[in-house]
Amino acid sequence: MRSGSLFIASVACALALAVAGCASSPPPRAPSAHGIRAAQTETFEERLLAAHNAERDRKHLPRLTWSDRLEQDARSWAEHLAHEDRMYHSDKKIRPGEGENLWSATASFYTPGQMVGAFLAERRYFKPGVFPNVSSTGKWMDVGHYSQVIWPTTTQVGCALAHNRARDYLVCRYSPPGNYFGHQVG
Repeated sequence: MRSGSLFIASVACALALAVAGCASSPPPRAPSAHGIRAAQTETFEERLLAAHNAERDRKHLPRLTWSDRLEQDARSWAEHLAHEDRMYHSDKKIRPGEGENLWSATASFYTPGQMVGAFLAERRYFKPGVFPNVSSTGKWMDVGHYSQVIWPTTTQVGCALAHNRARDYLVCRYSPPGNYFGHQVG
């Protein structure tokens, strides 16, 4: 992994986050069908959940459970993004009580762990505190994906992946949502 490329992608994402809510990804490994190798027994959903819970375990937070309802909501939005071929957050009015993390990259190159890993990479800028004062950069958007993953009152997650000819779009929905101003996180 070239650290300069990752740094540039992270800076570009930080700038784009305020506009589009993206998450950067590390450079791809070998292509595979949505990152799932035939020899693995875990489902795509189980791998996404495991990646979320590994970080929550590290922070001594309760584990998340998978929500089929959140997955359905995420699938609808992921398909919308893939169809439009652009990434932006859904209006909070169409997802009441749900937080949202988005990720996008070249189709079929990334594993579920790498996808969620893009959210977790924001940990390097995270500092425990009262939201929105939780970023060493002074900009909560630089850690917004990460803080949603570790939000202490979130109990459920559901994610879905959609793609078009060139890009994968991952949408993860969270309940109860995080990133509330004035609440402690970390």
